[in-house]
Amino acid sequence: MEHTQEGNRLYLYSITTVAIIGGLLFGYDTAVISGAEKGLEAFFLMATDFEYNKVLHGITSSSALIGCVVGGAISGYLASRLGRRNSLRLASVLFFLSALGSYYPEFLFFEKGDASWNLLLAFNFYRILGGVGVGLASAVCPMYIAEIAPSNIRGTLVSCNQFAIIFGMLVVYFVNYLILGDHQNPILVTDAATGVVSVSPESDMWTVYEGWRYMFGSEAFPAALFGFLLFCVPKTPRYLVLCGEEERAYSILEKINGSAVARKVLEEIKQTSREKTEKLFTYGVAVIVIGIMLSVFQQAIGINAVLYYAPRIFEGAGAEGGGMMQTVIMGVVNIVFTLVAIFTVDRFGRKPLLIIGSIGMAVGAFAVAFCDQAGVKGIVPVLSVIVYAAFFMMSWGPICWVLISEIFPNTIRGQAVAIAVAFQWVFNYLVSSTFPALYDFSPMFAYSLYGIICLLAALFVWRCVPETKGKTLEDMTALWRKRNEKA
Repeated sequence: MEHTQEGNRLYLYSITTVAIIGGLLFGYDTAVISGAEKGLEAFFLMATDFEYNKVLHGITSSSALIGCVVGGAISGYLASRLGRRNSLRLASVLFFLSALGSYYPEFLFFEKGDASWNLLLAFNFYRILGGVGVGLASAVCPMYIAEIAPSNIRGTLVSCNQFAIIFGMLVVYFVNYLILGDHQNPILVTDAATGVVSVSPESDMWTVYEGWRYMFGSEAFPAALFGFLLFCVPKTPRYLVLCGEEERAYSILEKINGSAVARKVLEEIKQTSREKTEKLFTYGVAVIVIGIMLSVFQQAIGINAVLYYAPRIFEGAGAEGGGMMQTVIMGVVNIVFTLVAIFTVDRFGRKPLLIIGSIGMAVGAFAVAFCDQAGVKGIVPVLSVIVYAAFFMMSWGPICWVLISEIFPNTIRGQAVAIAVAFQWVFNYLVSSTFPALYDFSPMFAYSLYGIICLLAALFVWRCVPETKGKTLEDMTALWRKRNEKA
């Protein structure tokens, strides 16, 4: 067969395509809130047994991230015990249940349309459930791709996972836009004397009672497709070697790399396949800290505050149409700049893209802060936000996941990725849940803070992060062993 000589690229790309649907669902689930949050806020403002305030809304809008922390934290354990593929299957089930539950949180226990404290808890439970799926997918999808892909195109293929995340966000922006249709987001009014927020009688009540439900429920379709397709992909060769199934591992490597390369790769994997016997800090503390800080900076620069609250930000900047159309435009720009990363990551390397992206984001963030301070509205602040997001998409968005999937030694990858991803979601939650209050306090302060963190991120990458371009996963094991011995 032809693939035994040079490898079957169609087979490799088919496997990768299925895996990155998990990335698409990651983006879909985390960004669906951007279109639904105003209708959701208005719905729970109508509750009579408690007062739904900005703090509760920030927590509710970000509650999926609590599940992401849990999913990220247990991803290493599940990836080692269930395998990479079965962990993704579990994630697909969680996505599906979360979509249906968020669409109809009253299921079995409550009357539909009757906002209450208990219903708020039920809704948050379903969002957290989906978040566990996101946390799993966010760690295991790039891990799966990295363990399947040849080293010379690994960065490109893992970057495709970020493309899928951003494409998922674009899809849900567009789906939310279509669901909203001719309807309008609710009008919220604040009582000047008491500061209490309420829903104006002039609001379009369809968006309050139904619109947000359809937005959350729409995720059930891609989640079901993902679960089905996962029955068509193999386990990763590196996981099979860890389980003692070397012949099956070789068969997959042969299909992907060709017979000449497959045996060499298999031997390299076997030499570094002691996952169950090596401890987390076998290769020193530095590799773990660098992985954690990559995750922390990816979130601390504030990107998800922009992605989750995009319509509200654009509306505040003076955009027409409630900011939904500008959000779709930003999604398209994000796709384009993610493609820039995909086509350059294996040519220019990881570090140059991260440094350039950090500086570009800082420029965009400081420009938004300046516009707010100077009272500038319209196209300039909208473009500044888009520039900020675009530079993220060509750098920290995909490259952070590439580095996390390949920087750790084989023998501790499951544990180390889980820790790094858990930190990522903790800081994602901190940034996203505090953003509404921070933005209400001062957009200028919020974006200045993010701009400063972007500059610190550039400095960190320059000084601390090793370049992984062109190195095999086994090369990284040797690199950290040598560094640890010198230390």
